[in-house]
Amino acid sequence: MSYLSKPTKTSWLVLSLVCSPLLGCATAQPPQELLDARAAYTKAQTGYARELSPASLHTAKQALDGAEKRFEDDGASDDVRDQAYIALRKAQLAETDGTTAHYQRQLIASKEERAKSQTQAAQKTQAELAQTREQLTKEQSAREAAEQRAKDAMDRLAAANANVKKESRGTVITLSGNVLFASGKSMLLPGAQASLNQVSDALKDQTNAKILVEGHTDSTGNDALNMELSRARAEAVVSYLASRGVPKEQLTAQGFGPSRPVADNSSPEGRANNRRVEIVIQPQEQR
Repeated sequence: MSYLSKPTKTSWLVLSLVCSPLLGCATAQPPQELLDARAAYTKAQTGYARELSPASLHTAKQALDGAEKRFEDDGASDDVRDQAYIALRKAQLAETDGTTAHYQRQLIASKEERAKSQTQAAQKTQAELAQTREQLTKEQSAREAAEQRAKDAMDRLAAANANVKKESRGTVITLSGNVLFASGKSMLLPGAQASLNQVSDALKDQTNAKILVEGHTDSTGNDALNMELSRARAEAVVSYLASRGVPKEQLTAQGFGPSRPVADNSSPEGRANNRRVEIVIQPQEQR
């Protein structure tokens, strides 16, 4: 039929069904490409692209608007499909740009946090090292001061005519048994306190030193009784020193009886020298 020919009855019937007063004009359905472009743009808009890739998102919106406008004018034409596909790709690109920017931001933040943590760890280590050095310096100064006090105390004791000497087993303070105890007894004499007071003042400055108090007798009498007497005398001295402030945990009492004479027991003078209490300040282990 020519465009100028008269319409047939059938063609008018079709036109009347498509655009009748009762039904109105039928609306064309958007192509799948346009639906996909709309969905892709919505996804990009609700993702990271809105904040981190606004330029790409704007470009995608312009492309989608162009496809929508063409669809309104031309319906579901091939040109609309082409423009919708372009809008789809631009929306996907905007989403990718936003996601990439997001992870780049996270990576930068992670690196900054790691660098910050490393800096803080280094600063903490330096502070701990400085604190340790300061503590060691204080401990060294305190140790040297304590050693000086201990030496001064021993010098004062020696100046008071006490029998103080250095031996391989340590510093030995020897006290005559006749000054400390009555014959055959283990109770301290009243006059013993003056001598032991000087000794205790010196021992209180021997910080952390192990102090052995040894009791000795001469060979007169029963060896077993002498051994018990020497032990009891050593314990009496330990108790008195502890009462004067010498730490009890540093003190140990031990009796040797007549087993370690320092003089000949055949003479009264020799026996008097053997009746003694020796206080041994044992050398401390070097740290």
